[in-house]
Order: sequence, then C-alpha cells, then structure tokens
Amino acid sequence: MQLTAKLVQVLPAQTGQGKNGEWKKQDIVVETDGQYPKKVCVSVWGDKLNHLKLEPGEVLTIDFDVESREYNGKWYTDVKAWRVASGEAGGAGSGSGSNSAPAAYRNNNFPDAPPASMNSFDEDLPF
Repeated sequence: MQLTAKLVQVLPAQTGQGKNGEWKKQDIVVETDGQYPKKVCVSVWGDKLNHLKLEPGEVLTIDFDVESREYNGKWYTDVKAWRVASGEAGGAGSGSGSNSAPAAYRNNNFPDAPPASMNSFDEDLPF
C-alpha cells in the first residue's frame, strides 16, 4: 500500500538486540490530507531513513504493509514502511513551491477526471 502524507513528528529512534542481531526502528507520525485528516504512526525499520532529512511539514510518500499480531489475547497492529521518499522531486530540494507534491497538497482539488476514452466499454477485453 502507499500513503502520501505530511510529516508531523519524528519520534526518538529505538535500538535493540534480537536473535538475528542488532535492530533499529524509527517511528514517524504523518497526517493525511482531506476534509477529515487522520494521523498515522508509521514504523521504519533499519536504515531506510538515513538518506532523508526529515522536517515537520514535509510531504512524504510511504510504501508500507499493515501487520497485526496477537499477544496474550490482545491484537496489536503495526504500519511498517518498506520505502520512504520525500514528496519533492528526486528526494532533494528546498522549496515549498515544488510541483512534485500530490495535487491534493498543492491546491486541495481532486485530480482531473479520466479522459472519456477511458470510460468506453466498446473495446474488446484482452481475456
């Protein structure tokens, strides 16, 4: 799954020792856009954030998996990122005027409707 959201907070990094060696985890809190914004805490494992300079307000594109596990009769759900990219082109740059951020963050409008040709059912299906 993929999520594009604004970075709200970077929580302290956590490290530990497991059966497979040392591990490192960083939690970040992002906020979605829209009429009813939602905050989501995303866990980033390993060195996936080393190439980014994270600043609150920055728009991030996050590829993630959702995973739940049971422990002592209770269920816990994690949002685990496997890729984090800055909303700016190429992951670099310094301007807030970048046009590579999703349209919803640039002008709060929905994307344009697809061309009429895409709605046509006159063509044969490939299967």
